[in-house]
Amino acid sequence: MSFILALDQGTTSSRAIVFDHAGTIRAQAQQEITQHYPQPGWVEQNPNEIWSTQLNVARLALQRAGVTATGIAAIGITNQRETTVVWHRKTGEPLCNAIVWQDRRTAKFCDQLKKKGFNSSVSVKTGLLLDPYFSGTKLRWILDHVGGARKEAESGNLAFGTVDSWLIWKLSGGAAHVTDASNASRTLLYNIRTGKWDDKLLAIFDVPHSLLPAVCPSSGFVAETRADILGARIPIAGIAGDQQAALFGQCCFRPGMVKNTYGTGCFMLMHTGHKLVKSHNRLLTTVAWGIGNRLEYALEGSVFIAGAVVQWLRDGLGIIRSSDEVERLAATVPDNGGVYLVPAFAGLGSPHWDAYARGTIMGLTRGSTAAHIARAALESIAYQSADLLNAMRADAKTQLSELRVDGGATKNELLMQFQADLLGVPVVHPRVIETTALGAAYLAGLAVGYWKSRKDIATQWRADRMFEPKMSRDKAEQLQARWQKALGRAKGWARS
Repeated sequence: MSFILALDQGTTSSRAIVFDHAGTIRAQAQQEITQHYPQPGWVEQNPNEIWSTQLNVARLALQRAGVTATGIAAIGITNQRETTVVWHRKTGEPLCNAIVWQDRRTAKFCDQLKKKGFNSSVSVKTGLLLDPYFSGTKLRWILDHVGGARKEAESGNLAFGTVDSWLIWKLSGGAAHVTDASNASRTLLYNIRTGKWDDKLLAIFDVPHSLLPAVCPSSGFVAETRADILGARIPIAGIAGDQQAALFGQCCFRPGMVKNTYGTGCFMLMHTGHKLVKSHNRLLTTVAWGIGNRLEYALEGSVFIAGAVVQWLRDGLGIIRSSDEVERLAATVPDNGGVYLVPAFAGLGSPHWDAYARGTIMGLTRGSTAAHIARAALESIAYQSADLLNAMRADAKTQLSELRVDGGATKNELLMQFQADLLGVPVVHPRVIETTALGAAYLAGLAVGYWKSRKDIATQWRADRMFEPKMSRDKAEQLQARWQKALGRAKGWARS
């Protein structure tokens, strides 16, 4: 009996999961990775730690499943997307720490490009906005600020990649420098209309073409692991950025289907099929995946701080000892008591795109308690997601029948019910919650014939729980109006 191994390299941890043909988890392993904050607004990780933790959990998951490498039909990889790694081609050693997607150090550079009038042309080609979130600005920063980097890059001695590229380079022993279209579409350097790296974009960001990986299908054989790494050569046959992988894992194969992942951030994607939908509400148009020679697209909204706000309650304020306590604390009060928390610790993402916004707590009185702050923190996740869906409905000109959800925070029933109340549609939780890893597994399995078609895969999706709206629409709209007022206070705070 063979299995699929999914490697899920996330922002806060590396995971590996072994799936069987029914899409059931046979074994898994997880290890946290260290976050570095060298300056306010900067977020970094050690690429070697990303690799070592991912390798450790891959080996451990195989061991727990009682499977050797010869029993793995293929590997699928999914990853934190815009995080930027540059390494030496000869040695395979990183040039510097990876700059994480949350990092805001390139905000002023983005402002300069906007003033030069590049925002429109970049948006048309990439579906993105000029924001520090994306890889291109981070790569430019490394070339300009790490000693000798630009000279080495122009000599062809350096390789750039998002985390998928870095892992495949290491797994293949340096034999493959590749990415897929879903990850490439998050760099500001890839033209989502032509499906190629774009020379004009490379000129805007002053990035040498020699740095870039080859763009491969999201589902297809791209490389093999070196035999000594996991015990045998294994095909690497699936690649997708974490949010696109979750869309695939949620079986959102029809245009108009939407999923929201509640992790460190919140990421909502609507599948739009082969149609590229331009957003008029400051959402992103992105590649969902590339299968065969065709790209499929999605509308995406990104919330930078979602589950991370609960970590802040624990590590920053100390009002809870573990993340699991937040729901119990929040449930001790009937409502937020007029308290609104805007967790703009790393600026605001869609649909606001304000790199200078900062976190605020509004509406505090002498009657406010830790419980009110905890409830406001949870509600902020739902408010931000509602902002995304409202923009998505307007762009796609479609009504939503349900929202499929996944990610660690979906275990929080108070949050899920509040989300359904705000949106006015059912929020549906799947039986297999590891949809990001599952999506990577499905993409890899399709490539090697482990699963025959998307239709076969779709039959495996099962709902575990559905949260039906209970709040009146008048009440929901009143709450969202107060949220918008709080947002207005947070915007532009750090602008000089």
